[in-house]
Amino acid sequence: MKIETKYHGETEINEKDVLHFEKGIPGFPEEYKFILLPLPDQALFTIMQSLQTAGLAFVLTSPFNFIDKYEFSLDESTMEQLSIESQEDISVFTIVTVQDPFEKTTANLQAPIVLNIKNNKAKQVILNDSPYKIKHPLFEQLVKG
Repeated sequence: MKIETKYHGETEINEKDVLHFEKGIPGFPEEYKFILLPLPDQALFTIMQSLQTAGLAFVLTSPFNFIDKYEFSLDESTMEQLSIESQEDISVFTIVTVQDPFEKTTANLQAPIVLNIKNNKAKQVILNDSPYKIKHPLFEQLVKG
């Protein structure tokens, strides 16, 4: 199936790779389907492209690439909604806000995207009462360095 994308133009995707957000994502409740696409020359980052809106795409990264001890618990309703049976079913991403200069780029650690890799069900989880920031500097250690 071909889709129009924000960063890759027209792209061929496999429908089995489509991520399904049952209730959309915060701020975009009508956006239910996304696909992960590579970000050229950036192995640590990926694009989460909406299938409904060509101009809507988010830059994602795994928080574990940048944060040593990133931990949180999922509530029972999220586990059921995503049909999660074990921790091995889960992949976690955070939405990145790219800054200029790039070293000032931040990640939203307070609202990770949780993906069940077995069924491609996904949800952006809001971590209330979390020690994590909405705008966590990704390259803080490098800048302090």
